[in-house]
Amino acid sequence: MTKLAVIGAGVMGETVFSGLLRAGWEATDIVVTARRPERREQLAERHGVRTAAANAQAVAGAETVLIAVKPQDLGTVLDEIAPVLSPETLVVSLAAGVATEVIEARLPAGAAVVRVMPNTAAQVDEGMATLSAGAHTSDDQVEQVAKLLSATGEVAIVAEKYQDAVTAISGSGPAYLFLLVESMIEGGVHLGLPRQTATQLAVQTVYGSAKLLKETGDHPSVLRERVTSPGGTTAAAIRVLEDHKLRAAFLAATEAARDRSRDLADGARSTSRSAGDR
Repeated sequence: MTKLAVIGAGVMGETVFSGLLRAGWEATDIVVTARRPERREQLAERHGVRTAAANAQAVAGAETVLIAVKPQDLGTVLDEIAPVLSPETLVVSLAAGVATEVIEARLPAGAAVVRVMPNTAAQVDEGMATLSAGAHTSDDQVEQVAKLLSATGEVAIVAEKYQDAVTAISGSGPAYLFLLVESMIEGGVHLGLPRQTATQLAVQTVYGSAKLLKETGDHPSVLRERVTSPGGTTAAAIRVLEDHKLRAAFLAATEAARDRSRDLADGARSTSRSAGDR
């Protein structure tokens, strides 16, 4: 049997199986699907994995199926693989906003499904992935997925009702940080720094601060206060950020991301019901 079939060889699909290879998996235990022949050739040459053009071909006999496609493409993929899916196969979905019940409805009865929300930091093995089990998934199967994804970063197991909030914090979170760094760089350039210097200062400051936060375990407010001397430069900057309601903006942003995740989930449910009616 194939240990892992990866449906969708985009950024996240490749990130996961390349992390497994770095963790010691054998390339021959992985089969990856891609529509374009040149992409399949590229993946085979780069990683040594087996490739397939047809999703059903890849899934037949697989122990675990990792689906890394866009939410709007998920229904088509599920319909393709359902007829050949083994009862023992574990299905792992990385499709944002699509509930396990929606996935289960398009697979054979009793299929084990795990929903995952990863983020792009997995590309450097520092990702944050959250897992939620479907109705027919055992604790052992959840742990199996957690072990698999730990090759690309940290893993947390949460109740599925939290996944929309998770999407807003860690799923979309890297974009918030990239926007912050972009703004810091532009601020440095505005103050007269060469762009290369401003970039180095901003990137290393964010990287080092995140590492300090993680390794000390101190609350962010404690670390912030240590940097903020009364009447100093940092205090002046933070006053401006607070005047512009930075906290309120982040709260509104995370609520918007959560609500959009819910909208995607509702759309997926409607699509699934329509397919069932046909």
